[in-house]
Parts: sequence; C-alpha cells; structure tokens
Amino acid sequence: MKERAILVTVKLESDKTTWDVVERENELKELAKTAGAQIVAEDVSHRDAPTAGLYAGSGKADELALIVKEKKARLVIFNNDLSGTQHRNLEKIIGVKVVDRTQLILDIFAKHARSPEGKTQVELAQLEYSLPRLAGKGAQLSRLGGGIGTRGPGEQKLEEDRRRIRDRIIRLKQDLKGLELRRTTTRTKRDEFSLPTVVFVGYTSAGKSTLFNALTGSTQQVSQGLFTTLDPLTRAISLPNNQKVILADTVGFIRQLPHHLIEAFKATLEEVVEADLLVHVLDICSPKAKEHFDAVGAVLEELGAAGKKAVLAFNKIDLLDNDEKLKRLVKDTPDSVAISALKRLHLDTLLKKIEEKLVGYSSEVDLLLPLNKMELVDFVYREGKVKEINYANDGVRIKAVLPAIAAKKMKEYSDK
Repeated sequence: MKERAILVTVKLESDKTTWDVVERENELKELAKTAGAQIVAEDVSHRDAPTAGLYAGSGKADELALIVKEKKARLVIFNNDLSGTQHRNLEKIIGVKVVDRTQLILDIFAKHARSPEGKTQVELAQLEYSLPRLAGKGAQLSRLGGGIGTRGPGEQKLEEDRRRIRDRIIRLKQDLKGLELRRTTTRTKRDEFSLPTVVFVGYTSAGKSTLFNALTGSTQQVSQGLFTTLDPLTRAISLPNNQKVILADTVGFIRQLPHHLIEAFKATLEEVVEADLLVHVLDICSPKAKEHFDAVGAVLEELGAAGKKAVLAFNKIDLLDNDEKLKRLVKDTPDSVAISALKRLHLDTLLKKIEEKLVGYSSEVDLLLPLNKMELVDFVYREGKVKEINYANDGVRIKAVLPAIAAKKMKEYSDK
C-alpha cells in the first residue's frame, strides 16, 4: 500500500542555481513516485534563508500539520536536506514522518540494490547519514517500522547506539575494500586481453539502460522511474572494425547528488574513473537538457573523471520535431551523435564514433604464422578483424586489425 505523501519544496533566495521551482518540484515528484509514494498534496514556498530549528519556519510547519490532517497523509517529503534538529522539530509539530531529499534518494537506492555490493553501499550510505542524526532520538526511532525512508538497514540497525553503528560502518568499508580488490583483479584480467572499457554516464532517466540493451542485446531493467540502474552491468561487444570492448551501464546522476552518497558509491562509480571512454547520454527532449549536462559534469568533476575522453549521445531524437535545430547542435558540438536508443536510430553512427575515439587501442599488423601454429590463426580471427589471409608453403600470411596488446603479443610473427 502506497504511503500518502505531501511534497514540500522551499526555494531559498540564496540559491542561485538555474533550476526553477517547477523543475525542482517535478523532479521531487518523480523521486517520490519511484519510491512508491502516493502524492496527495504539494507545497511550494520561498524564504530568504532557512531557520535553524524548522528550516521552513514555524508558520509553514503549522500549515503543513493542518494539510497532513486534512489529506490524511502519513509522510512529508522535503525537497531540501534537513539537519537532525530540523527533522526532530518538524516531526514533533507536523505529527508524521518527515523525509528529506537525501533520505528519499537513499531509499530509492535501497529499493533497487540487487547485488551484495550494491546493498552494502546503500547500507553504508544510510548509516553514515543516520549517525549524526541519532542524537536526541533514542527510542523514538522504534516507530520507524517501515515505509519510505526506512528501507535498507531497517529498524533494528537504526536503533543501535553510536558505537555499534560506527563498528558496522567500519565492517562495511572493509567489505567494500574486498569487493574492490576482486574488481581490480577482474579488470587486470580484462586488460590482459586489451579490452577497452566504454562506460555510459548521464542524468537519471536519460536512456542509458535502453541504449545498453540496444547495443548488447541485454535485458537490463528499463523503467520510467529514477535510479532503476544501481548495480553496474557490463557486457562485451564488437565494434564495426571487430575491436572488442566492454560496455558498462552505471547509476544515473542527479543534480546536487549528496557528497557522502558519491563517497559511498565510489566503488560502483570506479568504472567511470577507470573507463577508457565515456558515452554521455543526454535526453535532448528535456527542457532542462543543459542543466542535466552540467549536473553530470559536476559529478564527473567530483569523481576526478571530468577530463576523460568522451562521446556525447543526444538521445530520444524520435520525440523531436525540429530536425534542423538538432543538425546544427550536432554540427556545433564536437564528438556528438544524435540517436534514439528506443527506436535504434543511428546506433551504427554511435559505434563508429566510439571506434574513432578508441583508435589508439588497435593497430594494423602483417603476420606470417607458422603452419604448425594454426591456433594463432584462430586467435587473430577471435581477437581482431582479418583483412587478408593467404596460405603459402612458408606459413599463413595475415593482414589484420588487432587490439594493441594482442598485436604486441604477436610481434614476433610480424612479416615486416
């Protein structure tokens, strides 16, 4: 049964971002729906600055208490981040559970975490968020027995004292280090076979998973909700020149993604940092495409991946009316491609662009392979693209394009 929720957006005069109230309100709506809330009322207000005790002020808190009674709501979701004191005071006046923006995002992450690593990262982020907010709550936490904002660690873990929570955080970080070591080993094996990694990044709901499925034939979950991809998924594909690459789909970014959330998910987002190429998927139909682009750039900056080699994929062109405007945009934007992942439009152009950006990862070779080493012929066919092959008395002459490391391994058989 969905929780009846009231959404609250407080626009501060000190907030100079280009995001208008309507856009922020719409994003909160999407987040709340993804978490499983039934929205029964929305409230928008403006303030010069937040109050220390209630964020929105005592008058607004009293007003929300009345709306809660009138709409029989069980939950109030703030489109802002609240301190522990503000949380406690608001819940006392309003009389129902209060969840802020970070809690809501964490809750959605908990809902979609599937792998042990994903669940560990969610629990770590939730505990680190909860720890400074435990002061003064004590046994009151026992009433948080379920619903939005309480998924993940759950009631029992939230009732642990600070020391036990800190111990749990230490253990979770150790677990993640172990998982990171396993991932590093996997990546090392991948590097031995010279498979470049191409990672999809983009604002949440930009269409990354749809594109991933279209290129790999995968059945990764696709949904209109936010953050449906939490655990990274990787698949190997071949580019038009037969260069094999690893494609990786990652969690969608969002404006002002909480810093501690980025810290907790750095293990997952490591794929972004280690990528040989980023494909930035942008919903070109969104009225806030520019802001989405900038928000992704800000997260990449925080991850230390802002200078990565990248291709910009303008997605969802099947929903556009103005083709000329799109053509000008692509022409004026270096390393960009216009596609529709859903309709599979111009995906060949995207793959060709990826191939161009990874040109240094393959090389053309002329080989003379001994007749008693026919397994090497199979290797060349498997790892690269054969252009010419001739069988002669002195061996097999092959002209092919091979991944750089594979070409290096075959250097002793060079016919030049």
